[in-house]
Amino acid sequence: MSMRDVLLPLFVQVTLTFVLLFWMAAVRTRAFAHGLKPADIALRQPNWPPEVSKIANAFHNQLEVPLLFYVLTILAWDTHHAGTLFVTLAWLFVALRVVHTIIHVTTNQVRQRGLAYIAGVIVLALMWGLYMLDILIGT
Repeated sequence: MSMRDVLLPLFVQVTLTFVLLFWMAAVRTRAFAHGLKPADIALRQPNWPPEVSKIANAFHNQLEVPLLFYVLTILAWDTHHAGTLFVTLAWLFVALRVVHTIIHVTTNQVRQRGLAYIAGVIVLALMWGLYMLDILIGT
């Protein structure tokens, strides 16, 4: 696979993270403009408006499990173990992260969000398992 093929899902995941970061900054700024005081949240008190919290939580989720995706993608590219199956699973992982995010910032239905999250984790675990087998068995 080409570098572009392997890294494009990673670029989409990074873009999703930055979109949420800038969106979070905008809604937090708006919350301050509408009367929220810095002292209300200075020690991480849960005083943000619900809309702000949903977006912030979605952003923070992009800094958790996707970290393992970033590491794996870089390793797979660097070790030349990123074939068609890897890229297909990478796209599936990123698509599930997008679905998870959309649910998180809209309806925030915990059951649906949880299913998208678990499906993404399973895909990522499969990617890691296949990568480890590929490295250890030497195919």
